[in-house]
Amino acid sequence: MNNRIDNEDLRVFAAAARKASFAAAAEELGMSPAYISKRIGILEQMLGVRLFHRTTRRVVVSEDGERVYTHAMTILENLDSLLHEVAERRDVPRGLLRICSSFGFGRNVVAPVVARLVAAHPSLQVRFEVFDRLVDIVGEGFDLDIRVGDDIAPHLIARKLMSNHRILCASPAYLKQHGTPRRLQELAGHNCLAIKERDLPFGVWALRSSSGSGSGGAGEESVKVTGTLSSNHGEIALQWAVEGAGIVLRSRWDAQPHIDRGELVQILPHYTQSANVWAVYPQRLAGSAKVRVCVEFLERQLAISNSPSSIMPHVDGSGTGL
Repeated sequence: MNNRIDNEDLRVFAAAARKASFAAAAEELGMSPAYISKRIGILEQMLGVRLFHRTTRRVVVSEDGERVYTHAMTILENLDSLLHEVAERRDVPRGLLRICSSFGFGRNVVAPVVARLVAAHPSLQVRFEVFDRLVDIVGEGFDLDIRVGDDIAPHLIARKLMSNHRILCASPAYLKQHGTPRRLQELAGHNCLAIKERDLPFGVWALRSSSGSGSGGAGEESVKVTGTLSSNHGEIALQWAVEGAGIVLRSRWDAQPHIDRGELVQILPHYTQSANVWAVYPQRLAGSAKVRVCVEFLERQLAISNSPSSIMPHVDGSGTGL
């Protein structure tokens, strides 16, 4: 036997007690008087007491009904408070949000945006961590991973925050001494500054040719690179390239200031590597206000459709190779 009291029956009873009329309660709740009478009868049967003294003209709350009314109002107020709080949490970001990203990109780009996010939403708390490896966001309890690169596991949900690609660069001094490669496969004979990516094979550069002439099909081509220097931090590799140590594969936005100053030269310009920026999360944005608001805030700050130079004077430097 089901002996659980329906909250809606309590709501019906409270309206009838307040109005002292089944008809008035029915009008308030948008129900028929017969339905009101039926639900109150069920509630009386469940409780084993008579809640109203009924006459042909009106209903009067009984002594037992008065006690039930007091408890019913407490229950309904608590329920309404709970529902309101849950609804508010879906719309207003609050509580702890765990975000992760890569070393340099996280420090140079994500961290400042996170600080502005918390300033705009003071009820939000953020724990931000950076790694040189691919993070299992579900297993390690993260709400959000701001990730560089398009290789995303199918069980995760991702939203593109910013378009990005990497280019090949070297210093004029290095090119003068070692020559400028004319084909991608010539990189195998050069000193290349490899970076340990979070989720990509170490020392393998996969690039896409805008001319569509790559041997890998669809304009894609890979080359195994080696060199005397390698690192898990993009800023270090870029600085080595500026100092003439070898060829580096870095974000255009990171390398461009050095190119503009003549410290680096882009080589093999028809080859690039996609490195878009994604927000990766284990649940849909609609299910969490704090995740949804954070992603939308990041998207606006990174301004996908606008020039990144206006908001990111130093975009790259990530150990994951932005």
